Amino acid sequence: MSDNDPAPLTFAVPKGRILDEALPLMERAGVVPGAEFHDRKSRSLSFDCEGSDMRIIRVRAFDVATFVAHGAAQVGIVGSDVVEEFAYPDLYAPVDLDIGHCRLSVAEPAEDDAARPGPASHLRIASKYPNLTRRHFEGRGVQAEVVKLNGAMELAPSLGLASRIVDLVSTGRTLKENGLVETSVILDISARLIVNRTAFKTDERVGRLVEAFRSLVDRKAAA
Repeated sequence: MSDNDPAPLTFAVPKGRILDEALPLMERAGVVPGAEFHDRKSRSLSFDCEGSDMRIIRVRAFDVATFVAHGAAQVGIVGSDVVEEFAYPDLYAPVDLDIGHCRLSVAEPAEDDAARPGPASHLRIASKYPNLTRRHFEGRGVQAEVVKLNGAMELAPSLGLASRIVDLVSTGRTLKENGLVETSVILDISARLIVNRTAFKTDERVGRLVEAFRSLVDRKAAA
């Protein structure tokens, strides 16, 4: 790369189910990971792309938003739950990719209606979404004390850590197997293409990627 060439464009992606669904879209948009990306034995977090000056970093979903918001990556893919939880001012989510569908929901132990307590003014809730959880319950006049967990959320009620949980739900099977029922939906979720606002304004490559992904989603919707 010469002194006049732009720095490689960094594209952040999350590990897990969203990535599996996003890869075909990425490749059709020209973001094609190199062979090492698909090597399950590789412990690398940064990968070259085929036929372009881009690189891909593979990190936790919450970290995708942080890398893009702070300009360490210029583009990324992440669930709308992460976008809403952090609400970074420098983060722009221009394209709903229509993949990675699930919901962020409140769940509590299953019990007879007669045994369920009435409305409470204060609740302790286990979640990895403290901001979304507090906003949801404050809108209902309830003070939410959020115990932050990054996993095994379903154990919190049975062990007395919290009376409710707020977590991602797809089929609801995990809740049922742990004696919980979904009582309300906070947010319907899908994966979004996110970009750094400054990069979007100053780097034409970012704008071209946005248009490529938008065109793919529009064609899928029209099919």
